[in-house]
Amino acid sequence: MMRITFLLFCSMLLSWVAQGQTKSVQGMLKDDKIRVVAGASVKLISDQDSLVTSSSIAGIFIFNNVKASKFKISVSNLGFERFEQEFTYPEGESKYIIPSFTLKPASELLEEVVIDGVPTIVVKGDTLEYTMKDLKLRDGSVAEDALKKLQGVEVDKDGNVTAQGESVKRVRINGKDFFGGDVKTATQNLPANIIEKMQIVDDYGDMANITGNKNGDSEKVLNIQIDPKYNKGQMATLRAGYGTEDRYQATGMWTGMKEGAMLSILGNMNNINAPLFDFSATGGGARRQQGGGGRRGSFGGNTTGLTNTGSIGANFRRDFNDKLTVYGSYSFGRDDNNTTSQTVNEYILKSGNQIDKINSNSNTVTGSHRFESNIEWKPSVNDFIKITPQIGYDKRDVISSSQSSTYFGDVFNYSEDERINSTSTAPRFGISGLYNRKLNEKGRNIFFNMNLNSSATKKDQENILERLTANETDPTASMDSLYQQAIQEANNKSWNGGASVNYTEPVSEYGKIELTYDFNRNTYDNKNSQSAFDEFGELILNKPKLNFDYDYDYSFTTHRVGANYSFNNDKVKYSIGAAVQPSQLRGDAYSSAIHEPIHRNAFNIMPIARFEYKFSRQSNLSINYSGSSTEPTVSQILPFDISTYETSSIIGNADLVPQFTHQMNMRFRNGDFQKGKSFFAMLNANLTNDKIVTFRKRFLRQGIGMIQETYYLNATEDPTYGFNSFYHYGKSLKEKTYNLMLMGGISYNKNISYISEDSLALFGDKNVSSNWVFNQGLMFRYNPSEKLEINPGIRYRYDYTHNSLTNIKTSVSSWTPTLIGSVNITPSLIYGVDISKTFNNGFAVNSNPFIINTYVEQKFLKDNRATLRLQAFDLLNQQTNITRTLNESLIADSRTNRLARYFMLTLTYKFEKFALGSPTGDGGGHGGMRPPRM
Repeated sequence: MMRITFLLFCSMLLSWVAQGQTKSVQGMLKDDKIRVVAGASVKLISDQDSLVTSSSIAGIFIFNNVKASKFKISVSNLGFERFEQEFTYPEGESKYIIPSFTLKPASELLEEVVIDGVPTIVVKGDTLEYTMKDLKLRDGSVAEDALKKLQGVEVDKDGNVTAQGESVKRVRINGKDFFGGDVKTATQNLPANIIEKMQIVDDYGDMANITGNKNGDSEKVLNIQIDPKYNKGQMATLRAGYGTEDRYQATGMWTGMKEGAMLSILGNMNNINAPLFDFSATGGGARRQQGGGGRRGSFGGNTTGLTNTGSIGANFRRDFNDKLTVYGSYSFGRDDNNTTSQTVNEYILKSGNQIDKINSNSNTVTGSHRFESNIEWKPSVNDFIKITPQIGYDKRDVISSSQSSTYFGDVFNYSEDERINSTSTAPRFGISGLYNRKLNEKGRNIFFNMNLNSSATKKDQENILERLTANETDPTASMDSLYQQAIQEANNKSWNGGASVNYTEPVSEYGKIELTYDFNRNTYDNKNSQSAFDEFGELILNKPKLNFDYDYDYSFTTHRVGANYSFNNDKVKYSIGAAVQPSQLRGDAYSSAIHEPIHRNAFNIMPIARFEYKFSRQSNLSINYSGSSTEPTVSQILPFDISTYETSSIIGNADLVPQFTHQMNMRFRNGDFQKGKSFFAMLNANLTNDKIVTFRKRFLRQGIGMIQETYYLNATEDPTYGFNSFYHYGKSLKEKTYNLMLMGGISYNKNISYISEDSLALFGDKNVSSNWVFNQGLMFRYNPSEKLEINPGIRYRYDYTHNSLTNIKTSVSSWTPTLIGSVNITPSLIYGVDISKTFNNGFAVNSNPFIINTYVEQKFLKDNRATLRLQAFDLLNQQTNITRTLNESLIADSRTNRLARYFMLTLTYKFEKFALGSPTGDGGGHGGMRPPRM
């Protein structure tokens, strides 16, 4: 007992001595122009320490309680090269002041415009970066409000974000995916007052981010940088609202942050069409998937109709040390959507067009789970490993009914009354990984990645169809009637696997050789069966088309081998080379009467071409070419009828070869950002060889009505092609008090189809469909301070289509003037309005809605933590949704119900507590969570 007591006493004494010997380390950061660098991430690492801090406004960093005598300091900050150096603590000292570090600008930094010591816009390679300091944002703004003020960025009423004419696909916070990259979840819930910078990135995937070697096409990614001052603390927002028509909303958000860790929890319940998560979005993972296996289906939110939604989710991130980071998210959502629509379908025929008029109602209940995690490990300065597992599950129940009437020319043909009841489930999982090894300091590098994904869909469906058919030879005769009940079961499985390797060898100061190999395989295994019954519940034996049992499995495999030379200096970057891609389609299709082997090979040669040129510090041009092979879909390849109805047949073609698409993308940026001028332009062009097109036969059959048979073939006579373009010009005056924005674009698509009205035809008449779309917008913003903002504008769209077979020309257009504004009546009382009027012309179902949304809100309590808002949505009750859908032989105009007039009173309470104080200081407002929809 005495021995144990003595050991405990010695242990405590050693602990006190060790505490008395802890040390502090202090230093200062400067750039090459002797300016202090604030907000940089600074790490101290040793065998006994793993400390992280940020440099202060004065550029100073401090570490207390340092235990080791030898340690390494690591500094990273956007726009500067990474700094690392080892130090030894002076003997006998308790405080070590390190001489100032000089950070070198990053070699890829193309432009930096400094106003009052703050970079306003930075163009860095494929990244356009905006600082938030000079934006005039009202208290309570969220990231979405800040995005609306950025040059070249637009946010529509549903929260979708486009940048330089391209849709933003994913969002990151501090460089890491947030809720799997879900854009709206971040932009509509993250407070603007804690954001330091926003970056719009042309992202080419993890390999490009790690090695700088770009392959394929890019996608637009938004990266939100949190101000380092607010990386330690917590914030919360709670909101509850109730209104007329029993409209309600209950939402909550809590985020906690500390050095190297972040946790966010979000919850939402409402019936105002405001989903919290977009379940069609998934994170990028360590390898971009190239095929269909394991990919998510079309389950997701729906802005049309009326939706009751409930969801909850959590996003986490933890930097265990400078070598290991784990981040990911889990989300659950349930949507109950009711949609009504009126649709007019016009089918293009040589002898005269067929018109379908359809009224439909549907109730869709969708439940979705989504989990994703990312593990990033740096075992050494030369090695990097990333592993990304993903799991998801969807369940969907649909009850729908529709009533349709069909006319051939002006003559009634038949009418249908259809009811559908279906249930489907879709579990999925996947894992991807990458490994990068830096072989030397001169640029020699090897990169590996892989992915494996699997999904399965099970669907049970009941269709009840009642039809009345006119007698085409005797209009006065009574109409034939038909009753049909079809029970269908489908079990579809798919998986996708692939791997690639990339090796880079420097051959000169600016040049390098890149060798690549990529393998990808998609496999499908599907089984479908159907039984049809009459009104007495008896099996319909005399119509074998309605009773089937078939299965099919096939795989699509590609190998891609490429080599290219890359050159990179301060002015010019380019890559030139070539790749070959053999592909193989293998499988079997079975029905009760047919066994069809599927065996096709293809071989493609693809040039590799990429060019970037910097005209000046504020102007650059990039051009990129890519090629891709696409396999036929399930319905396109099966050599037997897989349709449900007597009036339609879909018969695939086992002889189809994959289509190959060449694509070129051009981007141009120019402006004088210091004077408030900006210009962005984009052009995408594509050309497809062996395009998979349709051959449709439409003909009348006595006692049944209009029959449509759909076949597929490769268009080998001439390629299909198209392009789309976009430009944006912005001009700001008087410190962004006045802002003028002019934007627009032109797109064109040429498509081919074959059409016949002969039931025995083996070939159809060729129809070339040419579609032009013109867009133009003019926007103005008057924003003298955060207390007043007025945004008038107008948009115009013109859509023109010409079909060569019938020489029919159709066009629709719309004008939409808008006015959005808000004003502080008093420092705490705000009034806002959002007005738009649409003038539609040429639609088969027409509507010219005049939408007025308005609100008044009062802030109260200490620091304006509480807000009471009275809101009127669609004051004139005219909200509708009109769309036009086009293909080679169909023009479809549809009008769908949307959320209409209601009034709502909401109460919002916000709380923030950060180690370095509130972002807005005493008496300021607090951001967080998008206000109720206007």
